[in-house]
Amino acid sequence: MKISLDLGSGPQPRSIAECDEIWGVDISDYGNSRVRKADLAVEPIPWPDNYFDIVTAFDFLEHIPRVQYVLHRRNCFVELMNEIYRVLKPKGILYSDTPAFPAPEVFRDPTHVNIITNETFPLYFDDYYRWAGKYGFVGYFHIESQKWSDNKINLITCMKKV
Repeated sequence: MKISLDLGSGPQPRSIAECDEIWGVDISDYGNSRVRKADLAVEPIPWPDNYFDIVTAFDFLEHIPRVQYVLHRRNCFVELMNEIYRVLKPKGILYSDTPAFPAPEVFRDPTHVNIITNETFPLYFDDYYRWAGKYGFVGYFHIESQKWSDNKINLITCMKKV
């Protein structure tokens, strides 16, 4: 049985593959039994460890702050990456499709607070450099593929939990 989670799903979660179950998590409550409400900038993903085969993030990660100061410093983006790693099964896939630098669209939307580049995932969350470890990232991913979308705005990255 293949299960997928769509982060920032809105009312209709989607997946990159045929799945037996497709779940979503969003900051808003849509009244959809397949979408759980959570603010992933400050809350954990509301599922148990090693639950999903696939986690997708379509136009979502750019909305998660890198750092937040509320009583103490939190690395929200790194914490979310830890949560994604936690809920993915071994060899599970994280698929990110997000606006990335140097596309000007990255800066137009004032809610884009996390600027992703083509080096963010390979240098910080991969199975070689693992630079995010110094900020509290506990796992690592193997970069399966990374490419620019046809319109050269979004960076599409596919990573496997190692």
